Amino acid sequence: MAREQLYEPFSVSVETLNEFPKKVRQTAFFELVYILSGEGRHCVNDNRYAYKAGDMFLFTPDDLHDFKIDTATEFFFLRFNDIYLKSNGIVKDNIQRLEYLLYNAKQIPGSMLRYENDKPLVKMIVETIIRERVNRINCWDKLILSLVNTLVVLIGRSIEMNLPEQFAEDKEDKTLDILQYIQANIYDPQLTKAEHVADKFYISLSYLGRYFKKHTGQTMQDYIAHYKIKLIENRLIYSKMRIAEIVEELGFADESHFNKFFKKQKGMNPSEFRNKANQVISVA
Repeated sequence: MAREQLYEPFSVSVETLNEFPKKVRQTAFFELVYILSGEGRHCVNDNRYAYKAGDMFLFTPDDLHDFKIDTATEFFFLRFNDIYLKSNGIVKDNIQRLEYLLYNAKQIPGSMLRYENDKPLVKMIVETIIRERVNRINCWDKLILSLVNTLVVLIGRSIEMNLPEQFAEDKEDKTLDILQYIQANIYDPQLTKAEHVADKFYISLSYLGRYFKKHTGQTMQDYIAHYKIKLIENRLIYSKMRIAEIVEELGFADESHFNKFFKKQKGMNPSEFRNKANQVISVA
């Protein structure tokens, strides 16, 4: 299945549909969908949920999703990619945290809008974006960018407030905090060493490994490797970053170390992976 591509940092569109154009869609970008009117069901990764006016959904890259429309539906689409996250006004210190939250949207079933206070605010933002896009009064593009940033941050906050607990034994469980810490510091290998994590969360080093695996089902080393690979794949496929730039960003000692790590996880070196991905995109 060919992935749909986005060739600009973000795009906004409004469409009224009686039938969704493709049975199943897979994208190479984030897709925020707000329901302006209409009813039906949406399916994401084989899970199906009802939708109605005022609902909002976020699909992450590679999610398989479609909509089954019961009554004519007006959709607001905001599509954005990694370039948008890194270059469009979101506070730099918050980008890595926001990226982590967005990639965890799939852990929240159904609409992203769970709090009544957020619903009128999101509705106003969406309607203002649509109006400015149509009228194009002075500085309309800068205003739309500011509103898009606000909308993305609001969704990030909603995800953070609704992430399911990854523990059930007691209120002192630090599992989610550890996961969030690792994600936020994945770019600094020194901060994600077991010794540092153990000190940070006041857990003995000997117990940390058992504790982490008990609550996540995998070792901390495997978790870190898996998340790093996802970030690397995203940059190889959807950005023009050089290998050396990715090596520096993710804190690898050198390109040789980076290549060995990637090949161990994916069975090929990063350049081969990028070339194969580009061939798939060009064919699509």
